[in-house]
Amino acid sequence: MALLMDTRLLLRKVKDLRSLTPRRHRVKEKWATTRAKCPASSLALQYFDANYSARLGELWPSVRVALLSQRKYGALLNNFSHEDVLADLQARGCRDFINDIDTEAQPGSEEKSETCVEEESNNVPVKKSDVDDQRLSPLKLSPNIKCAVFPRGDITRFKPARPDKERLLGYYLMDAASVLPCLALDVQEGHSVLDLCAAPGGKALTLLQTQAIRFLCVNDSTPSRTLRLRKVLHSYLPKHFIENNLRITTFDGTKWGEIERNTFDRVLVDVPCTTDRHSLIEDDNNIFNKIRIGERRRLPQLQLELLLAGIQAACPGGEIMYSTCTLSPIQNLSVVEQAVHLARENHGISVEVVNLRPLTYMFRKTFHFAPDLHLGEMVIPHLAANFGPIYMCKLRRLT
Repeated sequence: MALLMDTRLLLRKVKDLRSLTPRRHRVKEKWATTRAKCPASSLALQYFDANYSARLGELWPSVRVALLSQRKYGALLNNFSHEDVLADLQARGCRDFINDIDTEAQPGSEEKSETCVEEESNNVPVKKSDVDDQRLSPLKLSPNIKCAVFPRGDITRFKPARPDKERLLGYYLMDAASVLPCLALDVQEGHSVLDLCAAPGGKALTLLQTQAIRFLCVNDSTPSRTLRLRKVLHSYLPKHFIENNLRITTFDGTKWGEIERNTFDRVLVDVPCTTDRHSLIEDDNNIFNKIRIGERRRLPQLQLELLLAGIQAACPGGEIMYSTCTLSPIQNLSVVEQAVHLARENHGISVEVVNLRPLTYMFRKTFHFAPDLHLGEMVIPHLAANFGPIYMCKLRRLT
């Protein structure tokens, strides 16, 4: 009986002490009050299973596994650095995939010699080059862009880049597939270029590695992302180059047609999207969070407005590259189709879609490409080559 009384007294003291414990140090009894019952990443996976399985068919299971697995990176070499890092990376087993292309591969016989054909489904003009012209490098890839990757199936991670004597970093780590839109944009000597949605800066750095751009304008509508963009550029580019050859702005990209029309030789429109891989892995800043449903639903309209602004910013004869990092047809092909139509109907601007199929043959040793896209090309994740997803479609503004 005495033991029972002592136990009750002890429990009473414990309860009394708990009332004196600060609330922030107490253990909450109901986990549901601190943890979401269905995290945003789980909601993203449910959405992708419902939508992408129909689009990709039998490819979806393997793409799904790859998206949920560790991604691969590429090391974009910085030509402004005094460090020669390529030899060191090659000694570790890397190769420069841009200069290790499949020159013998060529498109099949279905790619006939035509000047311009109409897609039956949407009447979007598609430029097709002669098969002979596609055989090697019809896109005139810049010899100055270099990006090192580990062999297929090798998921070795790169070490952080080291600064040289000028405090510039030797390489920038990014999804190697993100280099492809910049390669396909075909920047030539003396071009002026607009990167409409530039943060965090990987594609802008890739464009600058061509060492051909006369002037580059990099823009992002969000001040915090623009600040990050500035930090990246200052880590890789000499100060005098930034002051003389770059303009960094924080404008609403959808209004660019009102700011500068008919100005740029090349325009990159790498739009905000659902960012599929991030949505499946990270719950922080995830666009599938329930409080961001409205923002996610407005994405296709935002993407359309940005692409239309990019088309207006290009000069006659200039080229526009539209790209995303999502598998979504609504954010990819549908946006391009609407932009081509609205540019003609609302702005009197005719554009044609440039055939990027040669690119898929040149780099098929490094990436897996989605089959049977009637507009643009897309890198799809694969366990042996876990890059992407990256969708890209190139437009040429007609004179």
